[in-house]
Amino acid sequence: MPSNKVSKNISDVQEPCLENKVTPVVVGHLDSAINNDVNSAIETEVWQWLDSVVIGLNLCPFAKKPRTQQQIELYVSNKPSMVAISEDFEKALLKLSKTPAEQTDTTVFVIPHLLEDFYVYLDFLDSANTINSDLGFDGVFQLASFHPDYQFDGAEADARENLTNRAPYPIIHIIREDSMSRVLKQYPDPELIPERNMDKMEQLTTDEVNQLFPYLNKN
Repeated sequence: MPSNKVSKNISDVQEPCLENKVTPVVVGHLDSAINNDVNSAIETEVWQWLDSVVIGLNLCPFAKKPRTQQQIELYVSNKPSMVAISEDFEKALLKLSKTPAEQTDTTVFVIPHLLEDFYVYLDFLDSANTINSDLGFDGVFQLASFHPDYQFDGAEADARENLTNRAPYPIIHIIREDSMSRVLKQYPDPELIPERNMDKMEQLTTDEVNQLFPYLNKN
């Protein structure tokens, strides 16, 4: 990550530099611009995945409406430590709890760094569920998990069924349980959604998989 550190020896900076306003603050502005560009690229990838995979393949029946009505918030946490990411996650939960569903129905919490290892991600997911419970949001919010290397228990690493939960970055989807319940009441046989989604993955051609999941070939 770009450094935001500036020189402690401000007095060592020559006077002409000060007069021309060439100060370490400029570095901060550059870092901020770089971070904004990085976040923008991350958000673009996540929106593309939501539109082409989650909504495009109808893997999640309650995703299309909030997307159409611009009620999905992407919260990208680029913090450098697990503690800081946990604090961001708590902020995301509290923010959603205080925001009307008509404005923001759901939050997609994206963690681009530190959780690249799937099992480290699963540990953080446990912590996220604990935070959700500690804040009193059991029965209010449900957390859904996505990761570039997502692997269901008992499934082979390259099994097609894993694609249903594979995303370009580690993600925790914060879902309002009330919103989900309303949609599922109108959806036929909701208990069969996971099985249907796995069948859809099996039916994709290799070219379709490569097109829909380009991030799987990054390495």
